[in-house]
Amino acid sequence: MTGPGRRLALFAPMGLLIAAFVLSVAGLLWSSATRGGIGLYVELLSDPGILRVLWRTVWIAVATTAACALLGYPLALFLARSPRRNLWLLLVISPWLVSIVVRTFGWVVLLGNRGVVNTALRDWGLIDAPVRVLFTPWAVLIGLVHVFLPFMVIAILSSLLLQDRRLEEAGRILGGTRWQTFRRVTLPLSLPGVVGGSSLVLLMSAGAIVTPLLLGGLRDRMLGTQIYTEVFQVFNFERATAMAVILLVVALVLVAPLRLLEARVRRRLEGA
Repeated sequence: MTGPGRRLALFAPMGLLIAAFVLSVAGLLWSSATRGGIGLYVELLSDPGILRVLWRTVWIAVATTAACALLGYPLALFLARSPRRNLWLLLVISPWLVSIVVRTFGWVVLLGNRGVVNTALRDWGLIDAPVRVLFTPWAVLIGLVHVFLPFMVIAILSSLLLQDRRLEEAGRILGGTRWQTFRRVTLPLSLPGVVGGSSLVLLMSAGAIVTPLLLGGLRDRMLGTQIYTEVFQVFNFERATAMAVILLVVALVLVAPLRLLEARVRRRLEGA
C-alpha cells in the first residue's frame, strides 16, 4: 500500500467518528428548530424548575472535576514514580471491569439509611439517627468522582511520563527544594494532562445519567436525568431535544476556558 493509501486507511476510522458526530449534532439541531423553535427554549429557560436542574448540573460537574483533579494528581504522580507502576495502574483501572450500574449500586448499599456507613456510625455511638446522604447532590458527587477518577489519573499520568526526569534533577542540582522543583518544573509541564483530564471529566459528568439517577433519585435531578425522564417516562421528545441542545451549549461553555488554557500552556511550554 502506498503512502497516501496508508494514511487514508489510518484516518478512515477517525473520519467516520467525526462524520457520525457532526451528523448527530446536526440532526439534533434540526429537530430542535423544526419541532419546538425558539418558543420552547424560552419556556424552558424561564421555568424555575429547569433552571434549578441546570444550576445543579453545572456545580456538580465543576465540583466533580475539581475533586478528581485534587485526588487524581497525587495518585498519578505516585504511579509515575513507582517501580511497580503497572501493578498499581491495573488496580486503578480495575473498576472499569465492573458495570457502572453495579459500581453505583454499591454506593446505594454504603450510603443508605440502613447502609454500611450509617450502621457503623450508630454502632460506634457517633449518631442517634441515620445521616441522610443517599438521594442528595452530595451522593451524586461522590458517585461521579468514583466513576470518573481513573480518567483523570490516566490523563495526568500520560503527561507525567512524557516529562524528561533530567529537568527535575537539574532543578535539584541548582539548589531547588523538592517543593520548588515540583512547583516550577513538574507541575507546569504536567498542566496539559491536568487540563485534558479536566475537560474529559467535565464533559462526562455534565451528561451523566446512570449515577445521578441511582444516587440522586428523581428529586435532585441533573440535566441528563431530566432528558431521560422526558424521553422514557413523559414521551415529550420536543422538550428532550431542546434540553439536549441546552446541555450541549452548557458543556461547550464549561469546557471552552479549559481548552483555551490548554492551548496557552502548550504555547508557553513550546516557547520555553
